[in-house]
Amino acid sequence: MFEKLKSRKPKVTFQNFLCRVPASDYIFQKTPYDEQIQSAAKAIQHADQIFIGAGAGLSAAAGLTYSGERFQRNFTEFIDKYGMTDMYSAGFYPFPSEEARWGYWSKHVYVNRIALPALPLYRQLKEIVKDKEYFVLTTNTDHQFYKADFGSEHIFAAQGDYGRIQCMRGCHPRTYDDVEMMKQMNAARKDCLIPSHMVSKCPVCGGPMAMNLRCDDSFVEDEQWHEAEKRLGSFVEQCKSGKTVLLELGIGFNTPVIVRFPFEKLARENKNMTLIRLNLNEAVVPESLGSRATGINADMKQSVYDLLHALDQ
Repeated sequence: MFEKLKSRKPKVTFQNFLCRVPASDYIFQKTPYDEQIQSAAKAIQHADQIFIGAGAGLSAAAGLTYSGERFQRNFTEFIDKYGMTDMYSAGFYPFPSEEARWGYWSKHVYVNRIALPALPLYRQLKEIVKDKEYFVLTTNTDHQFYKADFGSEHIFAAQGDYGRIQCMRGCHPRTYDDVEMMKQMNAARKDCLIPSHMVSKCPVCGGPMAMNLRCDDSFVEDEQWHEAEKRLGSFVEQCKSGKTVLLELGIGFNTPVIVRFPFEKLARENKNMTLIRLNLNEAVVPESLGSRATGINADMKQSVYDLLHALDQ
């Protein structure tokens, strides 16, 4: 009985997927860009499955930037009132009231989640993988993979989604769709504030609600989250046989433990896996992976376009 238990494969969960050791032999490859694109295209063509890992750099390359002209154009009233400098830090602003807090978040969610269609970069990425078995692990919360028709059964948004809210204290394991509520708040907002009657309360404890975004230990992992985690585990096991491409897009060193380091360890431990990393200025790859790693240090919008074009030839 003991031997049987010892031989049993450990279950892949999101937690043990994350617990990996980063490579220490990072290099910027000197291979010419065109050769890298051709090498990546060849790997994708011969792959049985593609495991996509995507972070903020992908959405930024697609046009979903959180600072600069886009922030100034959409958040003038908040900049004038609070002195905000970008959307990321604005999410941690100490708002003086619930009316003010939801005044900001209703605008943030409307601009970054509700108003936008599927962006061209995401649609091109779908074209690249559409004829393959694939799965998406993303830290992005903007819903772009869903909008680009990757299919919810193929997506694990590990850090949450702008379209969901939860109890701020996480008093119960459930999240709630907020899209219609955010539309109404955004339309009713005046002087950066929503009307008091629109402030959302937790239906269980009566306390304040918050965005379902992972920022502390109160983040709610609801039933939908855990079902997606199970699908992640199943796909990771599937990737251990056949030829697998680990296609990493826009993952830097802000939260590398969710995608970047696990992808590197998967590639080190499984000779059937090839790592393709697209990331302007952060496309270093482990030299020890040799020809099984390609780090494309270029504008991602151009790289995805060129990769799609190479696959069409």
